[in-house]
Amino acid sequence: MALADWTYLNGGLDIATVDRGVTAGIARPPGGGNFLFAFNSLSAAQGSVALFANLPDFAPMAKGGSVRGCLQRGPGGGPTGFSPFLFLCGQGTSVNDSAYLLGLSDDEPHRVVLRKGAVATGLPDADGPGVLLKSSASFTQGTWLHLRLDVVVNANGDVVLKAFQNDLAAHPLGTPPDWQPVLGMADFIDDALGINSGSQPLTSGRGGFGFAVKDVTRRAYFDSLELSRQV
Repeated sequence: MALADWTYLNGGLDIATVDRGVTAGIARPPGGGNFLFAFNSLSAAQGSVALFANLPDFAPMAKGGSVRGCLQRGPGGGPTGFSPFLFLCGQGTSVNDSAYLLGLSDDEPHRVVLRKGAVATGLPDADGPGVLLKSSASFTQGTWLHLRLDVVVNANGDVVLKAFQNDLAAHPLGTPPDWQPVLGMADFIDDALGINSGSQPLTSGRGGFGFAVKDVTRRAYFDSLELSRQV
């Protein structure tokens, strides 16, 4: 998807607080191209910056979908105080709206976590509020992870959340990925009665990616972003 296919959610941190954009100055993931998308916090303000796909039938999507991308918690001013993530079923055009978020927890070492909640909050530590699932494996800062989140809306109103990972060493970008369930993260059913997650499931909405931050010189990198919708 091209840069023009993405729009910033309202209410996010401004560019004087979190710089962002396309750069060739950071090493790409295995098999990556010439550029990636980066975030770099310039102050200790707390909040997030996120973008959603603005294409027809995607803003919003009528049902669930699938979002995939390479993420890295980049080295910077400290190992905590930030989290990069992918999201689906964003309920509106503001960072204050809820979504399903899959990304890298605010820990060092960090884990892959799935959370339901406001985009503005991003991801907490692996045992933090709103976390539905966490990976059994942990990763050090500076590690590229190729992740995929599927949100499948069933006819009865249940929403099935599936988290996958591709091994970039064995299947670099530019070759067919080998999507395997993230270890420790079984499928999560956000049931129509709101029992499992504590709130009603999100059955439609926007998809994209973002960066939540609490401190200065925190950095996150994204590459190979893809989005598809459930039909």
